[in-house]
Amino acid sequence: MKRQLSRILLAFAAGFFLTPLDVLAQTSAKVYRIGVLDMELPDLSSPSQRAFYDELRQRGYVEGQNLTVERRNATGQPDRLAVLARELVALQPDLIVATGPQPNRAVKDASSTTPIVMIAVGDPVQAGLVTNLARPGGNLTGVTAVVPGGFMAKSLDLLHQIAPNATRVGMLVNPTNAMHRILVLQEIPEAARKLGVQIVTVEARTADEIEPAINAAVSQRAEALFIQGDPVWQTPPERVPQIVARTGLPAIYFSRTQAQAGGLMSFGPDSAALLRRAASYVDRILKGARPGDLAIEQPTQLDLVINLKTAKAIGLAIPQSLQIQAELIE
Repeated sequence: MKRQLSRILLAFAAGFFLTPLDVLAQTSAKVYRIGVLDMELPDLSSPSQRAFYDELRQRGYVEGQNLTVERRNATGQPDRLAVLARELVALQPDLIVATGPQPNRAVKDASSTTPIVMIAVGDPVQAGLVTNLARPGGNLTGVTAVVPGGFMAKSLDLLHQIAPNATRVGMLVNPTNAMHRILVLQEIPEAARKLGVQIVTVEARTADEIEPAINAAVSQRAEALFIQGDPVWQTPPERVPQIVARTGLPAIYFSRTQAQAGGLMSFGPDSAALLRRAASYVDRILKGARPGDLAIEQPTQLDLVINLKTAKAIGLAIPQSLQIQAELIE
């Protein structure tokens, strides 16, 4: 009886001392909080979004366990970004991930101390977000969407190769996107002159303005369309290709998801690869790295995607020279 009583008391003592330690270990585990700011509501099931969160999981961050994600999007309304950025900053997250020039500018204006992981800004130096790519300084780092210095000219040339008889090209731009204002002016006039084409510029700030803008390009006798990259018209990816399909005009897009959704062709970076790299920045900052010390990365590869089904639908023959360069959708 005494031995049995001793064992009970020992077990009770062990439970008394060990249980609080176990609880303490669980409650002291770090739960990270990140903010995410987008122009449009992102499709979390898309390949690029899955790539971002898969990469975070591989690095040990699991939403609902040790990671809380505060998501905000402007539903395509640029004037909402400033309020949403301040709202996220007020939550005191460990960092904020912002996609596109407008969201990054909004977060940068809202805080000079909250770490920012930038995604999909063409040239953050010219946009005034950082001083240089190698050592950005301040509170922002991340991955750019393009390598400036010829990207837009190359896109226009690819469109010209696929539609060589088009002498008037309608170009859809967003005047609230700093990269459109900067890179279009730097690259397009000279590229258009060399190709012998005229550019008809039409503008859309919101999703509701896209169709009227494209119709305006058609009314101005555009024979092909150059759709600039912008979050407003990349989500959902089928939105703009469906509008363009009604015109019957060939068009080039920035995002491969738009070519996959029925657009004729796209030229741009692999967005899934970019978001995986962005997740690596999240990891390094959560582990203590300072954003200003992390060099901003540019895409190492730009992909040409051509949708042969769409080409057939609009009666367009794709040159063999382009087919051998491209990823083909059949």
